[in-house]
Amino acid sequence: MKVLLDTILSKSAFHADVDVPIDRFDIADWLFNLPEAEYQRCCPPDHIACGVTTSDDGSRMMINVEMIGTGLVVQHYVAEEVSPTYCRMNSISDVFTSAGRTKVNVIWELSAEGIAGGRTRYTNSVTAHPTDSFMDFIKQHGVSYEDAAKARQDAGGDHNSRETPLFAASIARHSLAQKS
Repeated sequence: MKVLLDTILSKSAFHADVDVPIDRFDIADWLFNLPEAEYQRCCPPDHIACGVTTSDDGSRMMINVEMIGTGLVVQHYVAEEVSPTYCRMNSISDVFTSAGRTKVNVIWELSAEGIAGGRTRYTNSVTAHPTDSFMDFIKQHGVSYEDAAKARQDAGGDHNSRETPLFAASIARHSLAQKS
């Protein structure tokens, strides 16, 4: 399978500010210790399940199961960069629709920066790229790329806008509890 990196299926980024100093904020620790029930609270009813594992090469991974619009998406996120203030996760994600199953590439970037008043701004950025199998899938079902991209942009943007402030609050609570 080939990822079409020069083509963006959807892209969104949202911010949320929290009352936690940047030196206490720890995205990586939260991400790889996130209880499933807390994940579910971060975007109800869309978030279904999550878990942490490793890839064959030993890289840290997070598996997320969620609804994005009308598609059930299983994200197989492999950690490419991990730090307290930045995580870049890369997934070849399975998307289950009423028309069948396909795959997209999703890059999830979680970042934090210190802002005035000892606060932190959290940014949740999600970029999806089509795969060649996705392009074949939409062609077989008579869906134009423009229509598929618009549907993914609308659904993904809505989902991200709802989960971002809840992720920020969850990371803040976790960070304060861990670093007393």
